[in-house]
Amino acid sequence: MSSSEKKEITGIAHIYTSFNNTIVHITDLAGNSISRTSGGMVTKQDRLKANPTVAMFVAKKSAEVARDAGITSLYVRIKAQTGSTAPGPGAHAAIKSLQKEGFKIISIIDVTCVPRGGPKKKGGKRGRRV
Repeated sequence: MSSSEKKEITGIAHIYTSFNNTIVHITDLAGNSISRTSGGMVTKQDRLKANPTVAMFVAKKSAEVARDAGITSLYVRIKAQTGSTAPGPGAHAAIKSLQKEGFKIISIIDVTCVPRGGPKKKGGKRGRRV
């Protein structure tokens, strides 16, 4: 391997987006944390934490640290709030921002937890009698 060839180091970008906040957490393949940034680290206004613009800055801030660690390509795992139908407004903006920062996006996976069945309903064996 010549000196002009750069060694490709792959990482995982965990993007958590709810309708209240956006968190970008970049790890290596073993799961060791490299950088973690949230909407509150970029803006102090609560109503803006889930904004696509703030999500872009969150991803940019995380990407700078990851690039310094030598990461060149990323697997992206999007997680929304458990039980919600879709990820928050910042998910798409965060992925676009990571790609603009020069990372090669290998795959994008939605890893949102889906409740199946859930806890027992109240009301006893025969239900609520009216």
